[in-house]
Amino acid sequence: MFDNFYGLSGKPFQLTPDPEFYFRSITHRKALSYLGYGLAQGEGFIVITGEIGSGKSTLIAHMMESLDTSAVTVAQIVTSKLDEEEVVHVVAGAMGLDVEGHDKATALTEIESFLHDEARAGRRCLLVVDESQNLSVEALEELRMFSNFQLGSHPLLQTLLLGQPEFRTTLQSDPGLEQLRQRVIAAHHLEPMQKNEIEPYIIHRLKKVGWDGNPSFDQRVFAELHEASDGIPRRVNQIANRLMLMGAVEERSRIDAAMLQTVLSEMDAESAFPEAPPSPSPSPAHVAPAVEAADTSPDKPTAFDVATISAALAERDAQIAELQDAVVALSHQINVPEIDDVKPEIEAMREQIAAIEARSFEQERSIRQTLTMLIEWIEGEMDSSKAA
Repeated sequence: MFDNFYGLSGKPFQLTPDPEFYFRSITHRKALSYLGYGLAQGEGFIVITGEIGSGKSTLIAHMMESLDTSAVTVAQIVTSKLDEEEVVHVVAGAMGLDVEGHDKATALTEIESFLHDEARAGRRCLLVVDESQNLSVEALEELRMFSNFQLGSHPLLQTLLLGQPEFRTTLQSDPGLEQLRQRVIAAHHLEPMQKNEIEPYIIHRLKKVGWDGNPSFDQRVFAELHEASDGIPRRVNQIANRLMLMGAVEERSRIDAAMLQTVLSEMDAESAFPEAPPSPSPSPAHVAPAVEAADTSPDKPTAFDVATISAALAERDAQIAELQDAVVALSHQINVPEIDDVKPEIEAMREQIAAIEARSFEQERSIRQTLTMLIEWIEGEMDSSKAA
């Protein structure tokens, strides 16, 4: 929406990694230097760690663009909780190998054969492992074993490990990873952007989509944006997205600090959702207890969930259906002379149905608005967890 209002050619603050938007912050320049050095060695392990949203995936995507694909074969995996046997099969799959059955020894043989073939063809192999903090120590040790594959004295595989801060801690301190530590030839931890980097970061991304100075920004916005985001690129993007959207909705040509504080307040309220969901109507007693019984603890943000809302809607519909059935049943008896006196009761029921439908319309609208907000919030959280 706001990209059209401000005449932009695309979305400047998208949350998914895009090498086109790579920004050379101080910490990312250092990381790229370590990557360059490590790749030049052609062996061992390179380790890049950072907070969620610190730009690891964007950095690697940028690095990938610089690689000569005719000389380097890259296999990339995003790990979940894998054990030592599962990780072997996942690596084989990333290399395009179709291993019959689920035999670890066969998979290892296929991987080694593939690496030999690539080396004889003059290509080096790079394995990129994202979300390495999910791997067990045993699985990491299995990856270390891949570094033993050689053709003569030439190592056949180099591995790049990406992970969150806890992976850095595990790698530094776990006694079971001593041999892996000895194979690490370059490592860097991505730090948050510095305060003076927020403005050039924002301007850099805007210019990538044709920004011509509209909207402009008060200087206070950048300082306060750094404080609110802790200098984490994805958090900056999230806030900047909302800020630009507010600017478009209110048709502003200048973004100021007051707008930023409004956006931050709204986002704070949404992160606490659904601790105090709106009460659609005081009359249906079944709705309020369901909300009160919901678990609103911080680690269960979706306690006021789709099931609760669906149950409320279903019970409301059942009440209407019951009254309608009663009207139909009584209507079938209207032509019987001795019970003509039920006609007033039928009319009364019809009026009751109309009243319930009117009231339930407002109830349904409130519930569906709540459901929409919940779904948008969940989708946002899912997007944030997909790419670090």
